[in-house]
Amino acid sequence: MNKTIRRASVFALLLVVSLLVRATWVQFYDGKALADDKDNRRNAIDTYGAPLGNIIVGGRSITGSARTGGSDLAYKRTYTDGKLYAAVTGYASQSYAPTQLEGIYQDVLNGTDSHLKTAMDTITNKRADPGNVVTTIDPDVQKAAYRALGDKKGAAVAIDPATGRILAVVATPSYDPSSLTDADTAGAAWKRLGSDPGKPLVNRALRQPLPPGSTFKLVVAAAALEDGLYSSVDQKTDSPNPYRLPGSTHPLANEDPGAPCADAPIRVALRYSCNNVFGKMAVDLGQDKVRAMADRFGFDDDRQDVPVRAYASVYPKGMDQAQTALSGIGQFDVTATPLQMAMVSAAIANDGKLLSPHMVAQITDSGGDVLKNYDDSPSSRRIISPSTAEQLRSAMRTVVEEGTGTNARIPGATVGGKTGTAQHGENNSKTPYAWFTSYAKSGTSGKEVAVAVMVEQSDAARSEVSGNGLAAPVARAMMQAALKK
Repeated sequence: MNKTIRRASVFALLLVVSLLVRATWVQFYDGKALADDKDNRRNAIDTYGAPLGNIIVGGRSITGSARTGGSDLAYKRTYTDGKLYAAVTGYASQSYAPTQLEGIYQDVLNGTDSHLKTAMDTITNKRADPGNVVTTIDPDVQKAAYRALGDKKGAAVAIDPATGRILAVVATPSYDPSSLTDADTAGAAWKRLGSDPGKPLVNRALRQPLPPGSTFKLVVAAAALEDGLYSSVDQKTDSPNPYRLPGSTHPLANEDPGAPCADAPIRVALRYSCNNVFGKMAVDLGQDKVRAMADRFGFDDDRQDVPVRAYASVYPKGMDQAQTALSGIGQFDVTATPLQMAMVSAAIANDGKLLSPHMVAQITDSGGDVLKNYDDSPSSRRIISPSTAEQLRSAMRTVVEEGTGTNARIPGATVGGKTGTAQHGENNSKTPYAWFTSYAKSGTSGKEVAVAVMVEQSDAARSEVSGNGLAAPVARAMMQAALKK
């Protein structure tokens, strides 16, 4: 073979090898990327070529699938009581990426999760029948929260302290996920919802941290008791009234100028929500100790999955003493979600242990067989000692029985809580946020629940905005619904 032919043969062989390598690359690498591309319509055709699995609340499906007409997308998602459960389900849309539980468990719900495949499905490469997502949501507690919030802009979360099961997740104003499911109408609905000043697409319960105001005083009190700064909630504190912010001539005023806040014990300071006590207490502890306690409760955790990822609640760093004092009353740059403040009350109610909050109980296949049970072994961590938890529960009961949280009283139940009215806007120019976090225990069944409610805006006059006036009645309705069974 002469040199020219040999070179041509080698070149041709290299071309063949290159083509084989490229074909292999496209098939096994680019092919998957193309298949997974969100703009690949074949994915939507496959997903909506058959009914989806369902999200279940209280033993009942709150989702479904409806046959479409004149489209290559044979089915669309439907919702029962869509506005009521939107903060739980999210939406599954022919046009947009799924959100909330619809997004997290989309592989289970559309049948592509490998755990759903039978041996025959594997042999035939057939898509498995879709599975279902069984939630921990209690429909009665969810409805109580939604009705009590009404036309207010706000959010509420309820947790079973003994199990970590989330019983309610509500954000208002809400929206109907059904408006986003159909490709022909989703665009107009998305534009309308996106321009709505009430921001109905925002999950305020999990994903909008705001200043928690005086509800954060529970965290500061826990830090003071655990650190030994004070031995009990009834020991007098070193708290002058007025208390001037360090490095400033500005006093940290109390809402009630006539309240007995000078050197008040923690119990009295929580009852009257004494800013001077907790501002001074935060400075005495120092920001590092307060932050350490906040982080133990769950603040500053950017991986808080329930399983929807919640936005991190934040206790700030690098503060001077005046800013540290303001952080002690839940102001300055402290932020929290209703989920986070419900976790604080849940840990206090559960003798200082926090079980991982979760709103999915089980994943099942189409026949109801359990593929994963999240209730089997929820993780837990010790936040505070049982002694500290008991003292805080006692002080929180005083708040409800004699102090600023009287609107949360429930006959036949032990209720403890903490109100909060968080300043908002430059020089407190905007309507404050109203907060309430609490726990309740039935006097007959022993059943418990922890709740947090935030009202961002209502039609109440500014002078009437308070945690007791706006948020506590919502919490009471939720707690009553949780304890009645």
